[in-house]
Amino acid sequence: MGHEGVVALEPEPMSARALLSASAVRDSANRMMSLACRDALEDWRIDLNRMPATADFVAKVVRNRYPNLDPPIHARWRHFVVGSRDLWQDIVASRAWPDANAQARAAFDLVLTSVLLDAGAGTTWCYRDAATGATAARSEGLALASLRWFEAGGLSDDPRDPLRVDAAALRRVDAAAIRAAFQVTDDNPLLGVAGRASLLNRLGEALDARSDLFGSGEGARPGGLFDALSRGAGTEGLEATVILSSLLDGLGSIWENRPSLGGVPLGDCWPHPAFEGEAPARRFVPLHKLSQWLTYSLLEPLENAGVKVRGTDELTGLAEYRNGGLFVDTGVLLPRRGGSRDGDGSRTDDAHSQGYDARSRTYAVSDPFVVGWRALTVALLDRIAPLVRERLGVNAASFPLARVLEGGTWAAGRLIARDKRADGGPPFKISSDGTVF
Repeated sequence: MGHEGVVALEPEPMSARALLSASAVRDSANRMMSLACRDALEDWRIDLNRMPATADFVAKVVRNRYPNLDPPIHARWRHFVVGSRDLWQDIVASRAWPDANAQARAAFDLVLTSVLLDAGAGTTWCYRDAATGATAARSEGLALASLRWFEAGGLSDDPRDPLRVDAAALRRVDAAAIRAAFQVTDDNPLLGVAGRASLLNRLGEALDARSDLFGSGEGARPGGLFDALSRGAGTEGLEATVILSSLLDGLGSIWENRPSLGGVPLGDCWPHPAFEGEAPARRFVPLHKLSQWLTYSLLEPLENAGVKVRGTDELTGLAEYRNGGLFVDTGVLLPRRGGSRDGDGSRTDDAHSQGYDARSRTYAVSDPFVVGWRALTVALLDRIAPLVRERLGVNAASFPLARVLEGGTWAAGRLIARDKRADGGPPFKISSDGTVF
């Protein structure tokens, strides 16, 4: 997609732009899965015999959390609920909106910046909310902090209209502003403070550069994307994959130190040695975790404003450490030290049988170990969803993947992490710059 707004273009299958799609994420995940099933990965072994028990666990979590089997979709909006209070709806109710579109633009402003700020906070940081008395950590804490920052007008360039995010304000954000908004101190450290500030700066620059998607001049804002998407919605509605493609196209420049191919920034997309020897674009593993979660999170404000969205199951599960940790902690995925084989050519060198602990290392997000783990997570989410539905007695139409995630695998991953590790953190140490995990 060039600068044509939200018109969906079909890229060449082997081109760099073909990697900027949900179908590319699913394709590469299935390729990685095929290698794992043939015992052909250096870092991972897979035990599909553990899937039924894992599906039993996830279904039990869904029933415990949602007895009526009515989980919402997996979106940032869930993290703005504290106890029984929906803090975003409190804010919405406190203002007289000119129309539904104005409210949707504000929702886009909030959720886009909040999702981009959602990368791993670390195991010790938390946010204390004066208004509710709540203390929250990890994703919920980051959500609460970003909501209060937005509510206070911290990202608005118009004192008369605090509930907005402007490109100019984003360009001015620095580490000190992040520390203040997120209550960061020596005793309350947050991972990736500088990276988060720099990411918002680059977001401001990207908004200015794409007037077709985000508006022009002083009006450039994330909420401008609502108008662009609304214009692109036909009588049959807006394809969810078009939302994702627009985000990947319009925001590709904000990701620092990421791979590129043929001058096209690839974002959350990484080379993997198992794919070497193929065409250049086929050597990469696209994952696009934050962009897909942002797409899920934009569905509700679009539909609340009367824009129908369809094809949400064309998006994939999210390659993040709660979903991925679920499969590791239930024994579906087994890390191992690669390189050695038995005499018959088979591998038996899983990490634990060799006395090797994959948890003792700290991995970069680009490490093949992490890239493979995340790709296998996406493939396994597609495979566990129908197993969970079968146990719940629901169908895909009423219980799409986005509900399986929320109900669901993400919650189950968090529960088992708390059981397995004192800090409830991911199963592996990953070096984060504040833009992936």
